[in-house]
Order: sequence, then C-alpha cells, then structure tokens
Amino acid sequence: MLGNIHSIESFGAVDGPGLRFIVFLQGCHMRCKYCHNPETWAMTGGEQRSAEDVLSQALRFKSYWRNEGGITVSGGEALLQIDFVTELFRLAKEKGIHTCVDTSGNPFTRDEPFFSRFKELCEVTDLFLLDIKHIDDTLHRELTGFTNSNILDMAQYLSDIGKPIWIRHVLVPGITTDEVQLRRLRDFTDTLTNIDRIEVLPYHKLGIPEYEKLGIDYPLKGVEPPTKEQIEIAERILKG
Repeated sequence: MLGNIHSIESFGAVDGPGLRFIVFLQGCHMRCKYCHNPETWAMTGGEQRSAEDVLSQALRFKSYWRNEGGITVSGGEALLQIDFVTELFRLAKEKGIHTCVDTSGNPFTRDEPFFSRFKELCEVTDLFLLDIKHIDDTLHRELTGFTNSNILDMAQYLSDIGKPIWIRHVLVPGITTDEVQLRRLRDFTDTLTNIDRIEVLPYHKLGIPEYEKLGIDYPLKGVEPPTKEQIEIAERILKG
C-alpha cells in the first residue's frame, strides 16, 4: 500500500493533541480561496511511500509524544487516499499510537464503496479534525467550488457513532466573519454530541509566495487577517 506523500512534519503542535508526527498527503479537489498549500492540489508530484516506511520514520519520534501525541494525516485531502491512511493507522494502532485525520470531508459519501472504506478508517482513527469552511451551501460553493452537504453529513455520521472530532473554522474577513452565519454554524455544532473542541483559525497570508511560485493568481488579494475583535466575536459565538 503506497501513499503519495507531499511532506512530513516531525514535531507538529497544532494538528491534534500533544506533539504529532504529521503526514501531509498530495492531492485535493477543493479550491478554497484562502488555501495556503496550493502545491498540494495536484494528485501527482509527491513521493510514493509505503505505510510501513512512514510508520518506521514516525516511530523514531515516539518518545517525544508521551501520553497525548501521535500521528496525524493531513493534506491536501487525506480522504482521497483513504486506503493508505487506513493501512497506516492499522499499523499504528498495533503499536498503541494515537491516530488523527485532518480533513475537509469533501470526498465523504454514504455511497459504496467509499462508505464501507470510511467505516474501516473510523475503526482505527481516534480523532477527526473536521474543517467546516462555511455553513451556507451557496457561500461554501463560492468559497471552495463544492457543496457542504456531504461534509455536514459526515459530521453527523461521526456524531452518530460517537467518534470524537475537533471542528475547525477559518476566519476570513468579509467571507466567514458574518455573525448570522457564525450563529448558524453554532446551531449546527450544537446538534452534534461528539465535539471535543472548536477552533477558530485566523486567516493569514503566508501562502501568497507559493501562489506566485506556481504562477497562480491569488484570489484574496487585499484581504487582511481578522482583527482581534473579529476573532473574539467568532470565538464567543462558536465556543461560548
């Protein structure tokens, strides 16, 4: 089982509990306007590696994880390589390692064969970090190019089976800072029973040089990071 790996971070501290070994997979269908990793969009161009090889590298850092850390698979979009992630996590669980998937949920469907494969992934995944880009379907399509209906359905399914999740929401001035929409998102998250944490992630412009390098027009020119007040309002609505 080979995965197409974009990059690896040995000591990640923001993508799951504790210190994490983070595997960034290549490939993503969504085109989020604020994406800071456009180099991960293409399904090709990464390094082909086996699950055994990646786990072997991760185990070199296990002594630093203590009781909270572990392995996180991110992207790109991790669920586009679901069989690889499942195999990696199956091997990791045999070593008693905490496993986490960072996903936008875009590939999720209850149609087969994906749904059965997703159930298998859930069996070896301790935590999902689920990015909800926008609660409004029309605005979600404008922001990402795709509907959010299946993403919200994924959140509901994970709630139904009691699988822990962190909800993450990127705060972009003029796009995701509207208080009405934030309250709609809060109304939705209140229906879920499996949320361990809600994170408000302030938009930043660190990815702009990568767009320039790739010759891609940056879609949010002129948009500045959110103010302290905007962040406080969003956190009060979503987490208060």
